[in-house]
Amino acid sequence: MAKVKQNIERASPAIADELLAAGVATVHEAQGREGLMSPDIRPAWKGSRAAGSAVTVSLPPGDNWMLHVAVEQCRSGDVLVVSPTSASNAGYFGELLAVSLAARGVRGIVVEAGVRDVDQLENMRFSAWSKCISAQGTAKSELGSINFPIVCGGQLVNPGDIVVADTDGICVVERLEAANVLENASARLSKEAETRAALASGALGLDYYGMRDRLEKKGLRYV
Repeated sequence: MAKVKQNIERASPAIADELLAAGVATVHEAQGREGLMSPDIRPAWKGSRAAGSAVTVSLPPGDNWMLHVAVEQCRSGDVLVVSPTSASNAGYFGELLAVSLAARGVRGIVVEAGVRDVDQLENMRFSAWSKCISAQGTAKSELGSINFPIVCGGQLVNPGDIVVADTDGICVVERLEAANVLENASARLSKEAETRAALASGALGLDYYGMRDRLEKKGLRYV
């Protein structure tokens, strides 16, 4: 299939911002520990943080032609999510494509393959996550698809879903569930603030979490 779907439904940028502020670990827990991409996909440079509506790209191994097509479909606040149809470690993405995306307000890119020009990406603060760093170039000869469901990092990503990515990893939040996930994440953050204060005051997790009886029933003995 070689098609480009235009004018996709997008999630609220404000909700994406709040989910990013909560962090990937909290968002993952807030939606029942679902949606987390493989830890093999890591930040290309330390400090990468982005959240926004997914523009999805499926393309051939070793060929980044469709990334140039995808730039036109991106809007401010988007995150580009890219998955080859077969495993590839080629450097699909680098500085010049980042400049083009940044000019359109794109917040970052997730690639289940390689990226390159990492120093330049860090200098321009363009957030990127990838399976590897690779200077290997790509061809521009084969077609793919844009804004159709893909699997990236072991997770289904539909166009318009919110992708939340930071140093801890990448979590996919379904567009129609984003408000509920944010509500759960906010409640979790409030609870964590109470717990943090208790632990900082010297309380033991054993007592605060009520673990002692459960540990005893499991057979733990102090000698």
